[in-house]
Amino acid sequence: VQLQASGGGLVQPGGSLRLSCAASGTNFRNYIMGWYRQAPGKQRELVASITSNNRATYADSKKGRFTVSRDNYKNTVYLQMSSLESEDTAVYYCNARAIATYWGQGTQVTVSS
Repeated sequence: VQLQASGGGLVQPGGSLRLSCAASGTNFRNYIMGWYRQAPGKQRELVASITSNNRATYADSKKGRFTVSRDNYKNTVYLQMSSLESEDTAVYYCNARAIATYWGQGTQVTVSS
């Protein structure tokens, strides 16, 4: 399974970004897809996850600002982030979980003025 994350970048506080993660080499529908993030000096943490039938779960602090979605025809999972804060600065990773777990390479999100 290969996961390719994209869409990160530099954004001002209050701004928005949409991350994408394209999966290949597998039956995408078999996997729960997740987004995690890791800020400097901190542990990797769950941001959101979504099942193949679109049941989404969010870390409490992300509810209302982040939206996870997936397109099972494009084998892609998305993370729409809005009202970004400096505390959201991190490397964001996508993750595919079934019997085994796979990770993408990460995409940097920097929230700064």
